[in-house]
Amino acid sequence: MANEDKKDFNAMLQDSKDMPKIQTITDRKSIEKYGGDRMYFAPPMDYDRIMKQVPYGKVITIEKIREHFAKISKADFTEPITAGIFVSIAAWASYQRLKDKTPYWRTLKANGELNPKYPGGIAAQKEKLEEEGHTIIQKGRTNIRYFVKDYMDSLFIL
Repeated sequence: MANEDKKDFNAMLQDSKDMPKIQTITDRKSIEKYGGDRMYFAPPMDYDRIMKQVPYGKVITIEKIREHFAKISKADFTEPITAGIFVSIAAWASYQRLKDKTPYWRTLKANGELNPKYPGGIAAQKEKLEEEGHTIIQKGRTNIRYFVKDYMDSLFIL
């Protein structure tokens, strides 16, 4: 996200944007990719609520949060683009708050990857995860990315 210092992420977090809702999609490729046509949209606050549940030493992926929302809403899948945006909003909202922090650094991208869009970027998330006992590994030579080693062993189950 750009201009994070000029945005009120807590206001963005509170804006439900007419969600939750389920939308029926008709694009064949998307239906095949996601396994159905019922797409769920969760509001930003729901992502924050789930992220707050992840305890010290545990991690969760955005994918697992999306699977949880789809299951409880009886949808085929949860919309992935807004999921990534709303997880980032929850992270920045927590960063801007003095109280009621969300341990956003415990929410990972696919395959246990760290999220460069969080406050402080990869370095800050890496530091916090290492403080909680996780080992961070680097992959790639030109497109360097960072992952929690054996993240599935520390996965928080919803």
